[in-house]
Amino acid sequence: MTTDQNLLKPILSVAAATLLILAIPFTAMQFTGEVDWTLSDFVIMGIILFSCGMGYKLITRTANETFYRIAIAYGIFTGFLLLWVNAAVGLIGSEDNMFNLLYLAVLAVGAIGGAFYKFAPRGMSYTFVAMASVQAILGITALLAGMQHVPHSSVIEIIGVNGFFITLFLIAAIMFHHVANDREKTTLQQNG
Repeated sequence: MTTDQNLLKPILSVAAATLLILAIPFTAMQFTGEVDWTLSDFVIMGIILFSCGMGYKLITRTANETFYRIAIAYGIFTGFLLLWVNAAVGLIGSEDNMFNLLYLAVLAVGAIGGAFYKFAPRGMSYTFVAMASVQAILGITALLAGMQHVPHSSVIEIIGVNGFFITLFLIAAIMFHHVANDREKTTLQQNG
């Protein structure tokens, strides 16, 4: 099989999953005014969902360990959750607060770290610690910049939402740390 044929099946399965997920808000729009997505909402969410799905498929295509696959899925989901919450309601104030754009730095650290370490477990562990650190720095910066005085943001909310994502990123780091240790033990047993 050629590379094009090898990629066709994952592309089609991710595209189908993306359409199924997008069918949820589309269907909800038919029954309630509470869900009011525009065409651009569907396009943006479609791009994000498809990108996350393809990222998972490409990163894990040669991985044999189930826990590594779970760690990758968890890490991608956590990044997706940060992006989605930030775009939908904003981490600081509302989604229109320009400070929220700074949280893209957390995702950039993840993308750069993943590429730099070629998604190896030990490197991914370091990457998620770095992401948690950037999240913490942004939370502290928000407080120092007085963002707790913005409507819909209090000190408790800023600490809470940033602490929530810091925790999620540290859990991902621990997961990758365990995968790396398991790989090292397996290598030692094979060589010993």
